[in-house]
Amino acid sequence: MADDAPWTGPRAILHGDLDAFYASVEQRDRPELRGRPVIVGGLAHERGVVSAASYEARAFGVRSAMPLRMAARLCPDGVFVRGDPDRYLEASDTVMELFARFTPLVQPISLDEAFLDVTGSAHLFGGPVAIARRLKAEVRTTLGLVLSVGIASNKLCAKIASDLRKPDGLVVVAPGTESAFLAPLPLQRLWGVGPRTREVLEGWGLRTIGDLAAFATPALEARFGEHGAAIHERALGVDDDLVVPHEAAKSIGHEHTFDVDTLDQAQLEHMLLRLSEGVGKRMRGASVRGRTIAIKLRVAPFETRTRQRTLAEPTDEDLTIFRVARSLLRDALGDDRARGLVSPVRLIGVHASGLVAGAQLGLFDAARAARLNAALDAVRSRFGDDALDRASARDSDRRRRLSDRRVQ
Repeated sequence: MADDAPWTGPRAILHGDLDAFYASVEQRDRPELRGRPVIVGGLAHERGVVSAASYEARAFGVRSAMPLRMAARLCPDGVFVRGDPDRYLEASDTVMELFARFTPLVQPISLDEAFLDVTGSAHLFGGPVAIARRLKAEVRTTLGLVLSVGIASNKLCAKIASDLRKPDGLVVVAPGTESAFLAPLPLQRLWGVGPRTREVLEGWGLRTIGDLAAFATPALEARFGEHGAAIHERALGVDDDLVVPHEAAKSIGHEHTFDVDTLDQAQLEHMLLRLSEGVGKRMRGASVRGRTIAIKLRVAPFETRTRQRTLAEPTDEDLTIFRVARSLLRDALGDDRARGLVSPVRLIGVHASGLVAGAQLGLFDAARAARLNAALDAVRSRFGDDALDRASARDSDRRRRLSDRRVQ
């Protein structure tokens, strides 16, 4: 479709997706990594999963969410890096600002992708295809990164289109061709068709989205209920979902996976404080407070346990978050011991939900805590998270070292 060809669809939706985002930022900032298989998420021997893999690493079968140790076996010459969330967030913010120059209707899906509804602004920039080309060029010039874009009259087809010709893709689904565009694609490309649904559909002889579109709707509804009707409609290329800008986060959290599973309560509480500080900082940065504090524990071999508590008043204060989280941790560990369970912990997390907008107001102590937190945030933003320690963190470190000496 020519850049200046008139767009005849009821809506013009773009889906922009930064290719191999985290790995691409690493390769951009470290020239010696360019052309090499880069795996972001941790070191090869560490417990954890792959956050991103460069296209050179993907050629060896490395994929996101794969255990790091499996990635090391598949790609022994891979370059493993822990990554830098601050740099990724900075790049993401710049990209979202570029998107917003073309339309106020930008819906971020993650740090590296977003939907744009350019229906009302396309005529100002020469049409949706011209906008896509300008976005790709500006992302490359401004950030040194590569953007793939899908264009369609709905979000479903725009998202699928952006995935088809990576890296550096630009795929246009002309209005009226949605069903034909989807028809030859495999079932797993369609939203709502997960492994279990696909297994059933393939058992019926369906292999492509076109096969699903031609299948009898009553049979789908009888097997899957309302979900069956929904995936049939999507298979026909129908999607009325709107682009909703600036969708508020439902929760804010931080998690940490230990290199070695631990039962050391001092070590767990030390990490809990660090995580609580991270959650508090992010809430203050977003001008929100949380009403419910939760902890998450993953214990050997792969069991996940959670505890949560709802507060009388929402908070964004580090120590309040930590004290609640520490109480939840001690309750959880006490319950386990009472039941004779001593499973070591491999992951610990802190989450705040029930978010409400607005800065915390109140008495002198609240104002003093707010000033302290603001000062800590400023120093850590400039010099790193380890630049300042609270006394409670140092006490936790001291108790952990004493415990280590007793073990030796």
